[in-house]
Amino acid sequence: MVGATRRRAGTAFRKSLIVISGILALTAAWERAQAEPQKVVELFTSQGCSSCPPADRLAERLAREESDLLTLVMPVDYWDYLGWKDTLASPVNSQRQRAYAARRGDRSVYTPQMVVNGNEHVVGSRENDVRAALARTDPFTATVDLKISDMVVQARVNGTLPEKAGMATVYFVHIKEEATVEIDQGENAGRKIHYVNVVRNLQPMGMWSGGAETFRMPKSKLMLKGDARCAVLIQLEDQDGPGTIIGAAVLDWKSGS
Repeated sequence: MVGATRRRAGTAFRKSLIVISGILALTAAWERAQAEPQKVVELFTSQGCSSCPPADRLAERLAREESDLLTLVMPVDYWDYLGWKDTLASPVNSQRQRAYAARRGDRSVYTPQMVVNGNEHVVGSRENDVRAALARTDPFTATVDLKISDMVVQARVNGTLPEKAGMATVYFVHIKEEATVEIDQGENAGRKIHYVNVVRNLQPMGMWSGGAETFRMPKSKLMLKGDARCAVLIQLEDQDGPGTIIGAAVLDWKSGS
């Protein structure tokens, strides 16, 4: 009798271990966003712009000090003719900056420029102006649960669209966490500049029309060697271009995991 009781107890214990192991394995299979920012600032900058290093330093400080803020650095290529080709720049970033200006109607494209939540722009080196613009932002109306497994990037979006908004674009942003560049020529010749949260790629995952919806894409399409950070932006957009950002999430992950 005692032996049978012990056997039953042992079997129950082993089953419990199997269940717990399964739960742990399932949990370990996904890496989940550690932060859901409430504001986003994009710095349009260039290694060939002598006015940009103070803004680059401010972007780094904001990224490290403001827990509710996602700071993205968007190097542009339109100053490359000045004698130094920006090693991090992308024409996609330049086009995004121009699209913002076209939508606002002010045609104001310059470096260093910070765009806050896809709306207001300020000189990126003027800290007081930047912080004032951040203080004027409206609360996000969309939440993002961002997870990555060995195979899949998954963003579960929930919330509401602002009044009169039809749809929003769900963007996946691939980020280089840090980069240090020694500049040999141009306006910043002889300088070593440190960057954080450099946007490497910005890719739409789909369109969101409100409510709860899940967006997925293969992780294999997004991996860039050495990078370990990504984000998702929920951004209003129409025929005039990108507009207000209404949701965001950011996640650190191990490339190749």
